[in-house]
Amino acid sequence: MITGGARGIGASYARAVAAEGGNVAVCDVLEPDEVVAAIGGNAWGSICDVVDPAAVAGFIQQVLDRFGRIDGLVNNAALFATLAESKPFEQIDSDEFDRVMQVNVRGVFELTRAVLPAMRTQGYGKVVNISSGTVFKGVPGKAHYVASKGAVIALSRVMARELGRDGIRVNCVAPGFTLSDGVLEWGDEAQAMNVPNIASRCLPRDQQPEDLDGVVVFLLSAESDFMTGQTLVVDGGSVMH
Repeated sequence: MITGGARGIGASYARAVAAEGGNVAVCDVLEPDEVVAAIGGNAWGSICDVVDPAAVAGFIQQVLDRFGRIDGLVNNAALFATLAESKPFEQIDSDEFDRVMQVNVRGVFELTRAVLPAMRTQGYGKVVNISSGTVFKGVPGKAHYVASKGAVIALSRVMARELGRDGIRVNCVAPGFTLSDGVLEWGDEAQAMNVPNIASRCLPRDQQPEDLDGVVVFLLSAESDFMTGQTLVVDGGSVMH
């Protein structure tokens, strides 16, 4: 199950999981029909707002009705691409700050809480939360986003402690600045942010959505069964964590 999977990085995760033979359920506030059609028969999707508990419960029930179980959840849905403008933290509107925290943090809380009954019944599950390499840098200009992604790491650690006895693993991925569909729509702002990021990397090139697929598939697979509570940075070596 992949949230925010209608396009960009989330869609890349969905395609990668399907390529490994997994059944994929995609939810997004955008219509996910395009990515579902591209993947084919082992994919299904629906519109779902991750901060609406009733919508989340309904989506999960549909997933269970269709597939019978939920082995993995990728909490990818977040507000970032809509935050093109960088500004000092004191200039961030309070309502905007709250909205970013609501989607980026409470969305993780809502989805993970909602899948617990199914995963507990199975005695097994994988939760992969998407944080950001900005947490380790204190990147200026998007304080609400950076704060929200720091909270995702903290929340993941608590979940890992609480859920390990149920056979549920919770890990994080912290991407670098990635040229997703939404970011490319920023135009000059994307280039302004991308240049210093490339310069800071051991592997000095653009980061593409597909660069994250391998680590997400690994954390969803049985090959990472003895890992939980961890944060893996995937950014070409800009952050060494």
